[in-house]
Amino acid sequence: MMDKQQSHIFIRLSAMMFFQYMMFAVWWIPLAAYLSEMGLTRGLTALILSSMAFGSITAPMVGSLADRYFRGQYVLATCNILVGIMLLIAASVSNGTVLFVVLFAGMLFYMPTWGLTSSIALSGAPSHLFPRIRVFGTVGWILAGVFSAVSVGWFNRDFDGTNIPFYFGAGLSFLGALVNLTLPDTPAKGKGTRATLIDIMGFRSFVLFRNRNYATFMIIFFLAMIPFSMYWSYFSEYLASSGYRLITVTMSTGQMLELVILLSVPFSIKKIGLHKTMLIGIIALVIRYVSLYFAGNEATLGFVLLGAGVHGIIFGYYHLGAQIYTDQIAPDHLKAQAQGMIFFITFAMGLLAGNFVCGWIINIFSTQGPSGLVYQWDKIWGITALMSVFILFAYLIFFKEKDITVAPANQDYE
Repeated sequence: MMDKQQSHIFIRLSAMMFFQYMMFAVWWIPLAAYLSEMGLTRGLTALILSSMAFGSITAPMVGSLADRYFRGQYVLATCNILVGIMLLIAASVSNGTVLFVVLFAGMLFYMPTWGLTSSIALSGAPSHLFPRIRVFGTVGWILAGVFSAVSVGWFNRDFDGTNIPFYFGAGLSFLGALVNLTLPDTPAKGKGTRATLIDIMGFRSFVLFRNRNYATFMIIFFLAMIPFSMYWSYFSEYLASSGYRLITVTMSTGQMLELVILLSVPFSIKKIGLHKTMLIGIIALVIRYVSLYFAGNEATLGFVLLGAGVHGIIFGYYHLGAQIYTDQIAPDHLKAQAQGMIFFITFAMGLLAGNFVCGWIINIFSTQGPSGLVYQWDKIWGITALMSVFILFAYLIFFKEKDITVAPANQDYE
């Protein structure tokens, strides 16, 4: 049981997660459909969808600011204000190239916040409470679909495929910044220590790769992001091309299951270990693309919902496991940077590679017809299913349970 003070901290950290993920989901999920409506080239579409990946480049650097110079809650609030400004500009832009520049700038400030919120939560509350706090980010992601339903149902205005989501995202960013100012104080634990250029750039946390188990884990994680990005970046385009209107609502089905999955992560790690917990997440990745292969060009609802529904298992058991694992092996003065490093490797390097690889696959299996692009989605999903099977075998062969050792949190890597 939590005492009164712990309950207040839990509520504030949960509110932080709620708004941080809602402000992103409300405009990112329908972005590919909006770009399709703009009639952009496949290359420019892939570039804009990669703004998230490019933005992750600054994650270790912003983590370094929170580790060494400024209080974490102030860094987070500043980032959110700047994101809100960029989204307001994006809503008024009609040129694809300019839109990329604006979203790229916005994501430079937004993407570091995922690692930063994790670091703040893990600093302000015991690690076993982290999944219970993080689950409110999933709640925010799910409820972002409400804006789509309200726009279509109440105002009879299309939401997906328009610029309206940018306005909602901006408003939520400003509201989130206000919430950030109420967070528990998160001082820079490395303040006053000697800083080299590597520290300032936020790359000191890469010394964690001296741990062979961790290095193997992150390499497989990077490779898994390539098939993962087909769903993450292009699923809304698939649904739009198949006649779906409530795209954001459909994609939120995975987050609904994630609510339960996130809460089960500590129990799973304790009972079956980190290796098997993350293995379940990779198996779910295979299930997703096999189900979408069967959904095919007709986008059969049952298979579509199954493909979207396992998202919570993929994210909860694999991605969240990565954050917990990293927090346990990282020394105190590198924890924020280490969380940023995860998103740099996965959502910068992995998602960037995945967006262009998947964009290239879609380009090969789509042709221009009289009424627009004609896709061969059965072949597209079949290829990503094979990719995910390859990741599963790589995990089983190279990442063995007996190799996993979780170092003490205060281990010195310098």
